[in-house]
Amino acid sequence: MSGLEKSLFQLKFTAKSLQRQARKATKDETAEKAKLKKALAQGNTEGARIYASNAIRKKNESLNLLRLGSRIDAVASRVETAVTMRQVSGSMASVVKGMDKAMESMNLERISMVMDKFETQFEDMDVQTSYMEGTIGATTAQSMPQDQVDLLMQQVADENGIEINHKLGEGGLLEGKVADLVPKIPDSKVKDKEDDALAERLRALRPAT
Repeated sequence: MSGLEKSLFQLKFTAKSLQRQARKATKDETAEKAKLKKALAQGNTEGARIYASNAIRKKNESLNLLRLGSRIDAVASRVETAVTMRQVSGSMASVVKGMDKAMESMNLERISMVMDKFETQFEDMDVQTSYMEGTIGATTAQSMPQDQVDLLMQQVADENGIEINHKLGEGGLLEGKVADLVPKIPDSKVKDKEDDALAERLRALRPAT
């Protein structure tokens, strides 16, 4: 097995491994959403925030793994084509040694240059892969944006007919303590104020005596 074929095998193996990891991350995301649903149903807002954050992180992790796997798979396809070209070129060289014009039309020099370029690129593949893994790690380690967490919580609640006690305000879900600080006006007092306002308007319409 040539060095290029070994690189091809490793690329395909890595791409499949990343796809498996992406599927696992998606499965974990589904599990976190189930926990989020349960927490919302129980009125556990703080727990729901944690599960929502976990679900978003797992979703981002899955997408990053899929992107990286797709890139490696695309490169593997190009390498596979290059391996085939090298094998065909070798066979042709042993069978039609006297066919100089046919060999020239295949442009073996250019084929060799392509091979050299691929081999040079794949010497750095481990470094590039390590960099991407580091980037993924840094991304998934960050705290999830609050608006994404609030949006996912509201989405899961809506899908399952769960009413969140702390309603959405302009800036997102209100914290329980903040909501509790807002004074509630009894319905009877509101009605009295409406009646007083109506009476005042009627008095203003009466002609002066």
